Amino acid sequence: MSDNVTVLRHAVADHHLAYVRDARTTPAEFRCRMKALAGLILSEATRDLTQRPTEVTTPLETMQCQTLVGRIAAVPILRAGLVFVDPLLEIIPEAEVRHMGMYRDEATARPVQYYNKLPDSDPPATALVLDPMLATGGSAVEAIQALEQWGVDDIRIAVVIAVPEGIARLRKHCPAVRIFCSACDRELSDQNFILPGLGDAGDRLFAT
Repeated sequence: MSDNVTVLRHAVADHHLAYVRDARTTPAEFRCRMKALAGLILSEATRDLTQRPTEVTTPLETMQCQTLVGRIAAVPILRAGLVFVDPLLEIIPEAEVRHMGMYRDEATARPVQYYNKLPDSDPPATALVLDPMLATGGSAVEAIQALEQWGVDDIRIAVVIAVPEGIARLRKHCPAVRIFCSACDRELSDQNFILPGLGDAGDRLFAT
């Protein structure tokens, strides 16, 4: 595993991951487990965000605390990336949300962008690209390159499952980007689905 990949080592994450992999899990339970898993992954992905000392007055005395420095943007890749948004806003209520819409052309396996509302200026300090699966890496690279053009210096990607082919693509095209996941699976199938994986995350999240 490369230095820019962090695989979450957590008993509760493993527990939820078993449920989201299981084909028998209902859409309602799948959403619930995915949100719990996303929260654990995001906690790891934000562990070392830049801090600054801040003086706080408690009900009893004044003390030095640490607060986050700079704006933080969540960038979910529609539609499946939406499952990460609420867990991120629960741990960082101040975060802004910037949506990017992509789908995979099944004939070419290339990402097709249909929605991008990133501004032309005033980038945040940190952006977290959110998508349950890092498969071919095409959508992730396109999203990251858009954020780089926006001027974001610290870009990270949080996914539930990654695969070596997707990791290699990010290492080639976006070597500074750090990847956080709960598992790195074996390989892609001939149809570019992750094996063993969990199926189509968007379909399972939204019962489609």
